[in-house]
Amino acid sequence: MTKIEAGIGINRRYLHDEVAERMRELIQTGELEPKARINEGELTERFGISRTPLREAIKILATEGLLELLPNRGARVASISEAEIEEMIEVIAGLEATACDIACRTIGEEEVAAIEDKHACMIGAWKAREEIEYFRLNREIHEAIMSASRNATLQSIYGSLSGRTQRSRYRAHQTDEQWAQAVEEHEGLMDRLRARDGEGLAKRMREHIRGKKPVIVANFGDRDAEPAEGV
Repeated sequence: MTKIEAGIGINRRYLHDEVAERMRELIQTGELEPKARINEGELTERFGISRTPLREAIKILATEGLLELLPNRGARVASISEAEIEEMIEVIAGLEATACDIACRTIGEEEVAAIEDKHACMIGAWKAREEIEYFRLNREIHEAIMSASRNATLQSIYGSLSGRTQRSRYRAHQTDEQWAQAVEEHEGLMDRLRARDGEGLAKRMREHIRGKKPVIVANFGDRDAEPAEGV
């Protein structure tokens, strides 16, 4: 992996959990790329910690499928096979569709207004061609609808999968036509949310996420990767 610049140290109260969270961010933002080896020396220096909590964090992320443990050689960032991406996106589409159906019965006016604000900002980012900002707001909209479902079990299952697909899902390069289509689909999602049309929103969300599969597979699918075990 590339040299990681020094960062802010970590509070020691729940050290290995905090280290795991920071490493998740590095993986999901792409700073740690698929198949990149974990350089323990650089990370301990960056986080201001010893190797013990770092190795505990590595074990946690390995159980989540974000890292692969290499016998006697440390760990590396897991890659995702094309088949895994297709399977996970299909499941995520179902989970988000369910969240949409529930959210339309539970969401409050302030939550809808907050999502509308994010949507407006996302449209602005699209017009300005600010991809990073666009994808950040896009992800926050999807997560806000999931949160509005008020269903902890649904959110837990969703969280365990979305961590592995977040980078590929929200950073996949699109053509101008694909990007414009995605924005148009989001406009349709907002229309159904405003109308509290759970069935209609769920249907559109499922189609919206399924439609991203070819782009994600083309950008991030690894034909040589073997499916992760125990995930």
